[in-house]
Amino acid sequence: MGLEEKLAGWTGPSSSTEQDKQERTERMIREAIKEHAAFDSCDLRIYAKGSYANNTNVKTDSDVDIAVQCRDVMYWDEARPRIHTPSPYQGIWTPAKLRSELRNALLNKFPGQVDTSGSTAFRIHSGSARVDADVVPCFNYRYYFVGGGHRDGAKVFKKDGSNLINYPDQQLTNGRDKNNRTSQYYKKTVRIMKRVENAMVHDGKHREVPSFFIECLVYHCPDDIFLRSTWEGTVRGVISHIFHGLEGAEPEDNSKRWLEVSGCKYLFQPGQAWTRADGWAFAKAAWNYLGLKS
Repeated sequence: MGLEEKLAGWTGPSSSTEQDKQERTERMIREAIKEHAAFDSCDLRIYAKGSYANNTNVKTDSDVDIAVQCRDVMYWDEARPRIHTPSPYQGIWTPAKLRSELRNALLNKFPGQVDTSGSTAFRIHSGSARVDADVVPCFNYRYYFVGGGHRDGAKVFKKDGSNLINYPDQQLTNGRDKNNRTSQYYKKTVRIMKRVENAMVHDGKHREVPSFFIECLVYHCPDDIFLRSTWEGTVRGVISHIFHGLEGAEPEDNSKRWLEVSGCKYLFQPGQAWTRADGWAFAKAAWNYLGLKS
């Protein structure tokens, strides 16, 4: 099989069987929360996020990521003090309370199948009709800008009290927009690169790379690369752009720094599970693995 044929075969999403399992997993998680009486008086938004929601997952990475977001509480930050002065929250939904009740709801629905040891998410192990799932408790979050306006996201509290901010809606919108601008080739290319990573790991040619990181690296590539006439040309362009774009240190000029798909967070910053060097090494390994020539 030639490279072009192999790459073309790697463009598709998970199989229909895997998709059915993903949908069943999401449905059962929603049922678990609906059936838990403690949540009757809590305004929750339950939604899929990550590769599953963005339709960029492949069979080997077919887990389902579900956020359970409490909308009774709004956490916030501001670009300058006193831009926003809210009324203090007086309710019961603290990070510890939300995590505890979500834990109970999942244990009731999936007895013996929930791993509660993680610092952030609850892990639900797969069954014959389900895939693995990560369920993350979070809260509404808003960032207020100088001069008016704000940006909405989700605030996630870890067990140790630390927290992180995510922007899943912006990620979903930006991914769809780029896919539309590139005649649906962007997400197909993301799947190719994820399958390249899976193949390299399987063959012992490279260590595992986070699926979300790969998606961000591919997203940063210019749209015209995805419109080349062959898959080999597109993949060559994507890998080359990542490789050359990540040479050297992080730019001091913030306007030249790479962003996550959401466009709201820098891709490389303290606390991330990856570095610029990781992205550069992944591109180099992928180029060599596919046998591409300069």
